Order: sequence, then C-alpha cells, then structure tokens
Amino acid sequence: MPPETRPADTGVIHDIGYRGYAGPRLGRAYATRSLFTQSLRAAYGLGRSGKSKVLPMLVLGVLTVPAVIMVAIALATNRSELPLDYPRYLSAFGLIVSIFLASQAPVLLSRDLRYHTVPLYFSRPITRGDYVRAKFAAMVSAQFLLMAAPLLVLYIGALLGRLDFGHNTGHFLSGLVAALLYALVPTSAALVIAAATPRRGFGVAGIMGYLAISTVVVAILTRIGTGTEPTVPDSAQWAALLSPNDLVESLTNQLFDVGGGGDRLHAPGAFGVAVFIAAVIAMVAGSYGLLLRRYRSV
Repeated sequence: MPPETRPADTGVIHDIGYRGYAGPRLGRAYATRSLFTQSLRAAYGLGRSGKSKVLPMLVLGVLTVPAVIMVAIALATNRSELPLDYPRYLSAFGLIVSIFLASQAPVLLSRDLRYHTVPLYFSRPITRGDYVRAKFAAMVSAQFLLMAAPLLVLYIGALLGRLDFGHNTGHFLSGLVAALLYALVPTSAALVIAAATPRRGFGVAGIMGYLAISTVVVAILTRIGTGTEPTVPDSAQWAALLSPNDLVESLTNQLFDVGGGGDRLHAPGAFGVAVFIAAVIAMVAGSYGLLLRRYRSV
C-alpha cells in the first residue's frame, strides 16, 4: 500500500495504574518452606475437597482408636504395663500405615507430573533440589505424625494410669525412633515409585504392590530358612533386607529388645545391626538420589 494511502496509526498506550512490586523478596527458603507446608497439608487432605480428607482421617482413626482401647483395658484390669509395646504397636498396624503411604505419596508427586505444574515451580526461585527436599520432607513428616499420634495416646494413657514412668518414657522414645525409621525407609522407596508415573492409580498400585510383595517374599524365605526348627535362625533373618518394613522391624526389635517368640524378626547380632543400619542409610540416600536424578529431566 503506498505511504500516502496508508491509514494513520491511532494506537495509544494507556496507563491504568499497574505498578511493579517494590516490596521485600522472601527468596528460595521461604518458597521451599511454603511448598513443604502445602504438601504436608495435602497429605492429610487439608485445603482440598472433603472427599480427599476421608482416607487420611479414616487411617488416623483406625490407628488411634485401638490405642485408646488398650489404655482403657490396662487401666480397667490394673495391669502394670500396656498390652502391646510401643514399637510392636507400629509393626502390628504396618498394613494400615502402608495404605496411607501408597495412597498419599502419589498425591504429592504424581499429580504435579500429570497436570504439568512442575515447570511452574521451577520458574520460581526454588531449584529442583529444593522441590525434592520439600516433597520428601513433607511425606516423611506426614508418615511420622501418623505413627506418633497413637504412640502419644499410649504414653499419655500410661502416665494417667500411673504406670511406671521410667519404663514407659524409655519405650515411648524407642517407639518414636521406630516411627522415624518407618517414616524414612518405606517412604523413600514409595516416593521414587510415585515420581516414576504421572498416573496416581499406577503410583498407588506400584507402591502397594512393592510393599506387599516384598513382605511376602521375606515371609517365604524366612519360612524356608526355618524349616522344621521352632525358631527363625540367624541365617534366615537376612531375608528382611529385601523388604523396607521388615528391615525396620528387624532393626528396631534388635536395638530395643522388642518382641518374643520363635517368629520374631531381628537383626542377627552386632554385625547384623551394622549391616541393617547401612542398608537403611543406603536405601534412603539412594532413593533421594534417584528422585534428584528424576527431576533433572522434568
């Protein structure tokens, strides 16, 4: 079009009052803490729909109500100690804790992959390492709080019932150590599985399948190694290294002298304790490293 016939440019820039942000920048640490807090709340369905709260609260109730009943029985029958020791309580309800882990770990990781929100996190000041640390710490904290709640009920009930203070305090602390190990070891493996797929259903099935199958394999190998003997020999106890839950149970049973009977899982001797501790560290550190590697490619 010739210049003399081109229409006049009538574009106008309007100032509608928007201003740039001139306040303080809170930085990576604040963003990472916020992501941790939001993820921890999401694990219990807080801040989400009512349907999302049903399973976490149901699991919390299933774990806590038996503790209340045990305390009531101990007080009504004038027992000198609780019916079930603190670490043993956690191993007795291991399946319930695994259900919570399998259902909620994909909530923290798989949903971000499915809805492509991970790149949005990385467009902010936080790094990929910050993201992994926040999610890892949130799921571990959620698991620990879930298991610490019934232990606290048992401990408070024991004190109110005037049971031996020193005995219950020591065993309560050993229960907290066991809860921390249960929160670290199975959770680290579950998060790796959840981060491998954007489909929550696949993540739930993968985590539950891994935990259940590994437990069954350990039971079979232990049974084979026992043969006709009335107790599980030390040679068969090494099978517990194949299952995260059995690994923690065996280690805590040996460290705190918990449990009895021929089917008691335990780390075989001082050397076994050292190997089992090394296995715990290797599993947690290895899983964390795999998570970091996974999010380098996202």
